[in-house]
Amino acid sequence: MTDETPVSEIMTSPVVTVTQDTVVAEAADILAEEHVGSLVIGEDIIEGIVTETDIVRAVGERSDLSATSITEIMSDPVVTIRPHETVRTAGERMGHNGVKKLPVTEGGEPVGIVTTTDLAHFFPRNRIRMASRTERDVREGEFE
Repeated sequence: MTDETPVSEIMTSPVVTVTQDTVVAEAADILAEEHVGSLVIGEDIIEGIVTETDIVRAVGERSDLSATSITEIMSDPVVTIRPHETVRTAGERMGHNGVKKLPVTEGGEPVGIVTTTDLAHFFPRNRIRMASRTERDVREGEFE
């Protein structure tokens, strides 16, 4: 695997989605039950994204979580990436847009999600693998 590895190889799939009529209390329950850090709003077309941070902020504002619509705290528009795009592109897109999660879409539909945590796990493993290969090549006299 290299920086040119497609996002589809490291993304989490399927992505957990909810509809616009979901309330914040229900969204918090889903995050906990599914052990995920975000929910994509919209099953066919992405309408927004809600993260754990958004939920915590709503709690801090002492909102009535059972009466607050997810649409009131979701971020939109959502920055996305396609499955064939590279992990390098994902990192650049996250940095450029100041986001930590990119829903992966195909034909506009959510098919997965890639996060900064996914990238953090991918890049060190990739660098270690490349270093091991280089060390082996030098040992075996296969270097340029």
